[in-house]
Amino acid sequence: MNKIKKGSCPEHTQKNGASTGKDDNSTQKLPSETKTDFSRLLVIDCEADKCDECEKKENYEKLKIKGTGTKEWADSNVNIAYGCSHDCKYCYAKKMAIRFKRETERSWKTMRINKKAVQKGYRKRKGRIMFPSSHDITTEILDECIIVLKKILEAENEVLITTKPNLDCIRRIMNEFKEYKHLIQFRFTITTNMQLFADFWEQGAPSISDRSYAILLAQKRGFKTSISCEPYLSDPMPLYELLGKYCTESFWIGKMNYISRSIPQPFQSIIRNITTKEYILDLYDRMKNLPKIRWKDSIKEIIKGRKKD
Repeated sequence: MNKIKKGSCPEHTQKNGASTGKDDNSTQKLPSETKTDFSRLLVIDCEADKCDECEKKENYEKLKIKGTGTKEWADSNVNIAYGCSHDCKYCYAKKMAIRFKRETERSWKTMRINKKAVQKGYRKRKGRIMFPSSHDITTEILDECIIVLKKILEAENEVLITTKPNLDCIRRIMNEFKEYKHLIQFRFTITTNMQLFADFWEQGAPSISDRSYAILLAQKRGFKTSISCEPYLSDPMPLYELLGKYCTESFWIGKMNYISRSIPQPFQSIIRNITTKEYILDLYDRMKNLPKIRWKDSIKEIIKGRKKD
């Protein structure tokens, strides 16, 4: 593909009478479904540069706060279980459940089905539905997830499936709902490229390798794909360089908002060091112009604070 020079994008060159040239329609083959040594995968570079005017406008739009938390992504949520076997140390849903005496540290790890949520009907709703938001999709509740997803999709609802993807679960969802792929977007939570950090913070979740392979598989099968790197557990740039181009939609970055003093070292210090204002401003400057990057409200507030200063 011919790169568009800075200051000469199609939208703005017409004002100057400049030509943009023709695109090369060649395509890059994706890896086969056979598991791959993930460190050897190459990032597909298929996006042209934007002119300075376009970049400024796009970055301004990215910093607009259109809601907080799950409202940034969807108009409503559907959950069908209590607790989550992944038991991630930073989980906000777990924190709130324990705070309001709905769960304990021990009970949270055991997932229990909300039978009412599974048995009820689901009508067409306004806007996008996020499924799930307070637990994950795991093999132990996969049958119930399929039942509810079928009802939601048959009502012609647009669904954002958010998960730390288990490969068996994702394969079954794609097989069951391939005729609904126009209504489905996967948002896979991949918080680091370093398994060491995932082992500590997300000890019950699928490996980073499996999660990474899941996005390749989903994109290859024609589903809309995106990544949530929230909370990032290490510098998000290496993860973006490896997987960003396999996102058909967006790559979201957000910081950890609640860091317990009970978290042991060195993990507590590492997270505190990469969530300082100075670090986040540098991260924003490094990644703001990259394709598909989106910032969660936790980052937007800090960036907007700098602009006011």
